[in-house]
Amino acid sequence: MTVHTLDLHFQDRPGLIAAYVIESEGELALMETGPGSTLETLRAGIQGLGLDETKIRQVFVTHIHLDHAGAAGWWAQQGAQVYCHPKAAQHLINPSRLMDSARQIYAEKMEVLWGDMLSAPAERVTALQDGESVKLGAIAITAWDTPGHARHHHAFVIGDICFTGDVAGMRLAGTNYLSVTAAPPQFEPESYMASVDRLAAAHFAKLYLTHFGEISDVAAHLASYRQRIHAVHEAVLRDHQAGLSHDDIRAAYHDREYALAKGLGISKEDWRSLESSNGTAMCADGVLLHVSRSSS
Repeated sequence: MTVHTLDLHFQDRPGLIAAYVIESEGELALMETGPGSTLETLRAGIQGLGLDETKIRQVFVTHIHLDHAGAAGWWAQQGAQVYCHPKAAQHLINPSRLMDSARQIYAEKMEVLWGDMLSAPAERVTALQDGESVKLGAIAITAWDTPGHARHHHAFVIGDICFTGDVAGMRLAGTNYLSVTAAPPQFEPESYMASVDRLAAAHFAKLYLTHFGEISDVAAHLASYRQRIHAVHEAVLRDHQAGLSHDDIRAAYHDREYALAKGLGISKEDWRSLESSNGTAMCADGVLLHVSRSSS
Protein backbone atom coordinates (compact mmCIF):
# COMPACT_ATOMS: atom_id res chain seq x y z
CA MET A 1 0.00 0.00 0.00
CA THR A 2 1.11 3.55 -0.78
CA VAL A 3 -0.37 6.75 0.65
CA HIS A 4 0.13 9.95 -1.35
CA THR A 5 -0.46 13.29 0.38
CA LEU A 6 -1.84 16.02 -1.87
CA ASP A 7 -1.75 19.63 -0.68
CA LEU A 8 -4.82 21.42 -2.05
CA HIS A 9 -3.29 24.89 -1.47
CA PHE A 10 -6.53 26.25 -0.08
CA GLN A 11 -6.68 30.01 -0.66
CA ASP A 12 -3.18 29.71 -2.17
CA ARG A 13 -1.78 28.73 1.24
CA PRO A 14 0.19 25.49 1.63
CA GLY A 15 -0.40 23.02 4.40
CA LEU A 16 -4.05 23.74 5.21
CA ILE A 17 -6.14 21.04 3.52
CA ALA A 18 -4.90 17.64 2.45
CA ALA A 19 -6.43 14.91 0.36
CA TYR A 20 -4.90 11.44 0.17
CA VAL A 21 -4.65 8.98 -2.68
CA ILE A 22 -4.31 5.38 -1.52
CA GLU A 23 -2.86 2.72 -3.84
CA SER A 24 -3.17 -1.01 -3.30
CA GLU A 25 -2.50 -3.65 -5.94
CA GLY A 26 -3.20 -1.23 -8.76
CA GLU A 27 -6.48 0.03 -7.26
CA LEU A 28 -6.91 3.66 -6.22
CA ALA A 29 -9.04 5.38 -3.59
CA LEU A 30 -9.35 9.01 -2.59
CA MET A 31 -9.54 9.99 1.08
CA GLU A 32 -11.20 13.41 1.45
CA THR A 33 -11.99 15.57 -1.58
CA GLY A 34 -11.48 19.06 -0.24
CA PRO A 35 -13.86 21.85 -1.30
CA GLY A 36 -15.17 22.45 -4.78
CA SER A 37 -12.88 25.48 -5.03
CA THR A 38 -9.77 23.25 -4.99
CA LEU A 39 -11.05 20.48 -7.26
CA GLU A 40 -8.77 21.43 -10.16
CA THR A 41 -5.77 21.57 -7.83
CA LEU A 42 -6.66 18.08 -6.61
CA ARG A 43 -7.00 16.74 -10.14
CA ALA A 44 -3.70 18.31 -11.13
CA GLY A 45 -2.05 16.75 -8.10
CA ILE A 46 -3.32 13.30 -9.04
CA GLN A 47 -2.03 13.78 -12.58
CA GLY A 48 1.28 14.95 -11.16
CA LEU A 49 1.64 11.62 -9.40
CA GLY A 50 1.37 9.93 -12.77
CA LEU A 51 -1.98 8.43 -11.82
CA ASP A 52 -5.18 8.18 -13.85
CA GLU A 53 -8.04 9.91 -12.02
CA THR A 54 -10.59 7.75 -13.86
CA LYS A 55 -9.27 4.75 -11.92
CA ILE A 56 -10.39 6.30 -8.63
CA ARG A 57 -13.58 4.35 -8.05
CA GLN A 58 -13.76 4.75 -4.27
CA VAL A 59 -13.95 8.06 -2.41
CA PHE A 60 -14.08 8.34 1.40
CA VAL A 61 -15.17 11.49 3.23
CA THR A 62 -14.84 11.79 7.00
CA HIS A 63 -17.77 14.22 7.24
CA ILE A 64 -19.69 16.64 5.04
CA HIS A 65 -18.16 19.98 6.03
CA LEU A 66 -17.17 21.77 2.84
CA ASP A 67 -13.41 21.63 3.43
CA HIS A 68 -13.63 17.82 3.55
CA ALA A 69 -16.41 16.80 1.17
CA GLY A 70 -17.24 19.80 -1.00
CA ALA A 71 -16.07 18.06 -4.18
CA ALA A 72 -17.56 14.64 -3.35
CA GLY A 73 -20.54 15.12 -5.68
CA TRP A 74 -18.25 15.75 -8.64
CA TRP A 75 -16.46 12.45 -8.06
CA ALA A 76 -19.76 10.64 -7.67
CA GLN A 77 -20.95 12.11 -10.95
CA GLN A 78 -17.83 10.67 -12.59
CA GLY A 79 -18.90 7.22 -11.38
CA ALA A 80 -16.95 6.87 -8.12
CA GLN A 81 -18.63 5.38 -5.07
CA VAL A 82 -18.60 7.77 -2.11
CA TYR A 83 -18.45 6.29 1.39
CA CYS A 84 -19.57 8.30 4.39
CA HIS A 85 -21.26 8.30 7.79
CA PRO A 86 -24.97 7.33 7.77
CA LYS A 87 -25.94 10.83 8.95
CA ALA A 88 -23.94 12.40 6.12
CA ALA A 89 -25.42 10.54 3.15
CA GLN A 90 -28.52 12.68 2.67
CA HIS A 91 -26.43 15.86 2.54
CA LEU A 92 -24.20 14.46 -0.21
CA ILE A 93 -27.24 13.48 -2.25
CA ASN A 94 -28.95 16.83 -1.67
CA PRO A 95 -26.46 19.45 -0.44
CA SER A 96 -28.88 22.39 -0.75
CA ARG A 97 -29.47 22.76 2.99
CA LEU A 98 -25.75 22.54 3.71
CA MET A 99 -24.94 25.12 1.05
CA ASP A 100 -27.71 27.49 2.19
CA SER A 101 -26.34 27.39 5.73
CA ALA A 102 -22.82 28.07 4.47
CA ARG A 103 -24.01 31.03 2.38
CA GLN A 104 -25.53 32.62 5.47
CA ILE A 105 -22.13 32.47 7.14
CA TYR A 106 -19.78 33.30 4.26
CA ALA A 107 -22.05 35.53 2.10
CA GLU A 108 -20.10 37.05 -0.80
CA LYS A 109 -17.00 35.01 0.10
CA MET A 110 -18.81 31.73 -0.44
CA GLU A 111 -17.79 31.10 -4.03
CA VAL A 112 -14.12 32.01 -3.70
CA LEU A 113 -13.73 30.02 -0.48
CA TRP A 114 -15.69 26.87 -1.19
CA GLY A 115 -16.92 26.84 -4.77
CA ASP A 116 -19.89 24.67 -5.66
CA MET A 117 -20.98 21.38 -4.11
CA LEU A 118 -22.65 19.14 -6.68
CA SER A 119 -25.31 16.59 -5.85
CA ALA A 120 -24.12 13.00 -5.67
CA PRO A 121 -26.40 10.44 -7.36
CA ALA A 122 -28.07 8.43 -4.60
CA GLU A 123 -26.83 5.13 -5.99
CA ARG A 124 -23.26 6.44 -5.75
CA VAL A 125 -23.43 7.12 -1.99
CA THR A 126 -22.84 4.31 0.50
CA ALA A 127 -23.29 4.87 4.23
CA LEU A 128 -20.97 2.83 6.41
CA GLN A 129 -21.79 1.80 9.95
CA ASP A 130 -19.17 1.81 12.68
CA GLY A 131 -16.76 -1.06 12.01
CA GLU A 132 -17.82 -1.68 8.41
CA SER A 133 -15.02 -2.13 5.88
CA VAL A 134 -14.47 -1.64 2.17
CA LYS A 135 -11.85 -3.61 0.22
CA LEU A 136 -9.23 -1.85 -1.86
CA GLY A 137 -6.82 -4.28 -3.46
CA ALA A 138 -5.11 -6.13 -0.61
CA ILE A 139 -6.31 -3.82 2.16
CA ALA A 140 -9.51 -3.05 4.04
CA ILE A 141 -10.59 0.51 4.86
CA THR A 142 -12.69 0.49 8.03
CA ALA A 143 -15.04 3.21 9.26
CA TRP A 144 -14.88 4.31 12.90
CA ASP A 145 -17.69 6.43 14.28
CA THR A 146 -15.91 9.36 15.94
CA PRO A 147 -18.32 12.11 17.01
CA GLY A 148 -17.42 15.28 18.87
CA HIS A 149 -16.48 17.63 16.07
CA ALA A 150 -19.63 16.53 14.25
CA ARG A 151 -22.16 13.80 14.91
CA HIS A 152 -21.73 12.52 11.35
CA HIS A 153 -17.97 12.01 11.59
CA HIS A 154 -15.97 8.93 10.64
CA ALA A 155 -12.27 8.26 10.93
CA PHE A 156 -11.00 5.64 8.49
CA VAL A 157 -8.58 2.94 9.58
CA ILE A 158 -6.19 0.81 7.51
CA GLY A 159 -4.18 -1.53 9.69
CA ASP A 160 -2.08 0.61 12.04
CA ILE A 161 -2.80 3.96 10.37
CA CYS A 162 -5.79 6.26 10.69
CA PHE A 163 -7.18 9.07 8.54
CA THR A 164 -8.63 11.33 11.18
CA GLY A 165 -10.62 14.04 9.42
CA ASP A 166 -11.14 16.62 12.16
CA VAL A 167 -11.29 14.37 15.22
CA ALA A 168 -7.54 14.78 15.89
CA GLY A 169 -7.55 18.53 15.31
CA MET A 170 -5.42 20.80 13.17
CA ARG A 171 -1.65 21.18 13.24
CA LEU A 172 0.31 22.95 10.56
CA ALA A 173 3.29 20.96 9.37
CA GLY A 174 6.44 21.72 11.33
CA THR A 175 4.61 23.43 14.21
CA ASN A 176 3.54 22.36 17.70
CA TYR A 177 0.37 24.42 18.10
CA LEU A 178 -2.81 22.34 18.05
CA SER A 179 -5.91 24.20 16.92
CA VAL A 180 -9.19 22.71 18.16
CA THR A 181 -11.60 22.17 15.27
CA ALA A 182 -14.80 23.38 16.94
CA ALA A 183 -17.03 24.75 14.21
CA PRO A 184 -20.71 24.96 15.12
CA PRO A 185 -23.22 23.45 15.48
CA GLN A 186 -22.11 20.05 16.84
CA PHE A 187 -19.05 20.58 19.05
CA GLU A 188 -19.59 18.19 21.98
CA PRO A 189 -16.53 17.92 24.23
CA GLU A 190 -17.45 14.70 26.05
CA SER A 191 -18.01 12.81 22.79
CA TYR A 192 -14.96 14.50 21.27
CA MET A 193 -12.63 13.37 24.05
CA ALA A 194 -14.11 9.86 23.98
CA SER A 195 -13.34 9.68 20.25
CA VAL A 196 -9.75 10.83 20.88
CA ASP A 197 -9.47 8.20 23.60
CA ARG A 198 -10.65 5.54 21.14
CA LEU A 199 -7.91 6.53 18.71
CA ALA A 200 -5.30 6.60 21.49
CA ALA A 201 -6.26 3.11 22.68
CA ALA A 202 -5.60 1.72 19.19
CA HIS A 203 -1.89 2.69 19.34
CA PHE A 204 -1.72 3.68 15.69
CA ALA A 205 1.70 4.05 14.11
CA LYS A 206 0.59 7.07 12.09
CA LEU A 207 -2.26 9.52 11.79
CA TYR A 208 -3.09 11.35 8.60
CA LEU A 209 -4.75 14.67 9.37
CA THR A 210 -6.82 16.52 6.81
CA HIS A 211 -5.35 19.64 8.47
CA PHE A 212 -2.50 18.72 7.90
CA GLY A 213 -0.45 15.74 6.94
CA GLU A 214 1.27 12.78 8.57
CA ILE A 215 1.69 12.52 12.35
CA SER A 216 4.15 9.98 13.77
CA ASP A 217 4.19 11.11 17.42
CA VAL A 218 0.70 9.68 17.76
CA ALA A 219 0.43 9.17 21.52
CA ALA A 220 1.77 12.63 22.33
CA HIS A 221 -0.39 14.27 19.70
CA LEU A 222 -3.61 12.68 20.92
CA ALA A 223 -2.84 13.31 24.60
CA SER A 224 -2.14 16.97 23.86
CA TYR A 225 -5.22 17.32 21.71
CA ARG A 226 -7.46 15.83 24.38
CA GLN A 227 -6.16 18.44 26.80
CA ARG A 228 -6.80 21.19 24.26
CA ILE A 229 -10.45 20.17 23.77
CA HIS A 230 -10.94 20.26 27.54
CA ALA A 231 -9.14 23.58 27.87
CA VAL A 232 -11.13 25.51 25.25
CA HIS A 233 -14.40 24.18 26.62
CA GLU A 234 -13.55 25.12 30.21
CA ALA A 235 -12.36 28.59 29.19
CA VAL A 236 -15.53 29.43 27.26
CA LEU A 237 -17.66 27.99 30.07
CA ARG A 238 -15.94 30.32 32.55
CA ASP A 239 -16.43 33.30 30.23
CA HIS A 240 -20.10 32.46 29.78
CA GLN A 241 -20.65 32.04 33.52
CA ALA A 242 -18.92 35.39 34.10
CA GLY A 243 -21.52 37.05 31.89
CA LEU A 244 -19.23 38.07 29.02
CA SER A 245 -20.95 39.15 25.82
CA HIS A 246 -20.74 37.13 22.62
CA ASP A 247 -18.19 39.54 21.15
CA ASP A 248 -16.10 39.51 24.33
CA ILE A 249 -16.09 35.70 24.39
CA ARG A 250 -14.88 35.68 20.79
CA ALA A 251 -12.16 38.21 21.60
CA ALA A 252 -11.03 36.30 24.69
CA TYR A 253 -10.89 33.04 22.73
CA HIS A 254 -8.77 34.69 20.05
CA ASP A 255 -6.40 36.26 22.56
CA ARG A 256 -5.85 33.02 24.46
CA GLU A 257 -5.23 31.01 21.32
CA TYR A 258 -2.93 33.59 19.77
CA ALA A 259 -0.88 33.85 22.97
CA LEU A 260 -0.55 30.06 23.07
CA ALA A 261 0.37 29.81 19.38
CA LYS A 262 2.87 32.67 19.62
CA GLY A 263 4.48 31.03 22.65
CA LEU A 264 4.95 27.87 20.59
CA GLY A 265 6.69 29.81 17.83
CA ILE A 266 3.84 30.20 15.33
CA SER A 267 4.69 32.96 12.85
CA LYS A 268 2.27 35.74 11.94
CA GLU A 269 1.92 34.19 8.48
CA ASP A 270 1.06 30.79 9.95
CA TRP A 271 -1.43 32.43 12.27
CA ARG A 272 -3.13 34.12 9.32
CA SER A 273 -3.32 30.72 7.63
CA LEU A 274 -4.92 29.20 10.70
CA GLU A 275 -7.42 32.02 10.98
CA SER A 276 -8.39 31.58 7.33
CA SER A 277 -9.20 27.91 7.75
CA ASN A 278 -10.16 27.35 11.41
CA GLY A 279 -10.92 30.85 12.62
CA THR A 280 -11.06 31.53 16.34
CA ALA A 281 -14.38 33.40 16.05
CA MET A 282 -16.00 30.38 14.42
CA CYS A 283 -14.52 28.02 17.02
CA ALA A 284 -15.60 30.25 19.88
CA ASP A 285 -19.12 30.19 18.46
CA GLY A 286 -19.06 26.39 18.29
CA VAL A 287 -17.94 25.99 21.88
CA LEU A 288 -20.30 28.70 23.13
CA LEU A 289 -23.25 27.05 21.41
CA HIS A 290 -22.58 23.85 23.34
CA VAL A 291 -22.07 25.73 26.60
CA SER A 292 -25.30 27.69 26.11
CA ARG A 293 -27.30 24.56 25.36
CA SER A 294 -25.84 22.75 28.35
CA SER A 295 -26.63 25.69 30.63
CA SER A 296 -30.25 26.12 29.54
